[in-house]
Amino acid sequence: MNSRKEDSMAYKDLQDFINNLMEKKLLDEIEVEVDSELEITEIADRVSKKYGNALLFKKVKNSNYPVLINALGTYERMNYGLEVENLDEITETIMDFMDATKYITLINKETSMPKLAGVIPKKVKNAACQEVIEEADLNTLPILKCWPEDGGPYITLPLVITVDPETNVQNVGMYRLQVYNKNTTGMHWHLHKDGKEIYEKYRKLGRRMPVSVAIGCDPATIYAATAPLPKIIDEMVFAGFLRKSPVEIVKCVTNDIYVPANAEFVLEGYVDLDEQRLEGPFANHTGYYSPEDMYPVFHIEKITRKKNPIYLTTIVGKPPMENCYLGKATERIFLPLIKIQCSEIIDMNFPIEGIFNNCVIVSIKKAFPKHAQKVMNSLWGLRQMMYTKMIIVVDEDVDPNDISTVAWKVFNNIDPSRDLVISDGPLDSLDHASNTPHYGSRLGVDATKKWPAEGHTRLWPNDIEMLGEIKDMVDKRWKEYGIKET
Repeated sequence: MNSRKEDSMAYKDLQDFINNLMEKKLLDEIEVEVDSELEITEIADRVSKKYGNALLFKKVKNSNYPVLINALGTYERMNYGLEVENLDEITETIMDFMDATKYITLINKETSMPKLAGVIPKKVKNAACQEVIEEADLNTLPILKCWPEDGGPYITLPLVITVDPETNVQNVGMYRLQVYNKNTTGMHWHLHKDGKEIYEKYRKLGRRMPVSVAIGCDPATIYAATAPLPKIIDEMVFAGFLRKSPVEIVKCVTNDIYVPANAEFVLEGYVDLDEQRLEGPFANHTGYYSPEDMYPVFHIEKITRKKNPIYLTTIVGKPPMENCYLGKATERIFLPLIKIQCSEIIDMNFPIEGIFNNCVIVSIKKAFPKHAQKVMNSLWGLRQMMYTKMIIVVDEDVDPNDISTVAWKVFNNIDPSRDLVISDGPLDSLDHASNTPHYGSRLGVDATKKWPAEGHTRLWPNDIEMLGEIKDMVDKRWKEYGIKET
């Protein structure tokens, strides 16, 4: 499939993406009525586990709005959503983008414009997301209760937009929102997230915090909200880079926040200074429920929307799920930034089963004794990588995506007392295995070939490999052997 649209134009909005999925037969429409409580989850989970199509539920009980789910739930649709044949296309150009964005903070901003002119958000006065303006009533939206023990319905793909009161720079993050009633939700800001940091600034200033939430944008804008960007980079600028076209933004009706003009819905409101409410449990991407805890409360004053919007959502749970492919996009797109910090890294793989915080496999060009341990500590020192509970390091001739070979190296190449590194440090808020929340121990596994300089004085055996000329000869004669293919 050619993943780039024929007209090479960025998706206008979510519905433009849906139309293209339909043309490519990558979307199934469900005409019968379904329930947003548990039933849609069970359907979508079965389809996701079979690497199936995106799903558009056209009749949802107690709501007038269709539901789109599993929109980016395969490698194919992830590539298609970002309009590339392969995510490595973005990998090859992201360094130019990062180089250009460093000029944004300089007084002479004009120096950045030649490279950034095509990606800076474009302010508009009239927007599709404000075709209808109404009083807040979340009960009209087909918000899913995903799993039986969830604390309630959850908005799971929200673009939560806030403004830093010190710098006036907007931040876009993706934090789940548990629905309490028609106009309040929880605001699940993790301890280490930008949204929580901005919230604390408002608390110190003694000011109520304005918040707007966009639901249902074009794929690049959705992905940008999940990306682990440096703080100086605006997510909407990054979305423009991915789209190769500026994101149109519009000022909200009740506050000064700018939201994507192409959103299906926008929730406008605020978070009070010290108000908190019990949030959870929530069936998380770890495949386990995260427990109840106290979080800030989001008060919704207005809902703006398109005349005929589609509600975009996702579910998380035991992998593989749709979020796995968003995570894989991050792995590929941000590999060059990791290599800046650790130039010896050749490639990396976050196995889906490790849900991206629990395991990463990296191959390195080993240059000195204990080089693998240096890489482990370097990675744990990076912002998002500090959560990684297990880092496996292999030599450059091992493909980190070849799990069988990696396992062979780990099972055969390590001496536990020498090659296992245990490091204490921060952990993801969703981690349930450590004795303490937010921090615990992390494991590094050095599965590289050991050198005499590392104290391994015995002969290290060579891998068993056939001669290249014999392989070539057998390739050429294969049909002569008459061996049946299985």
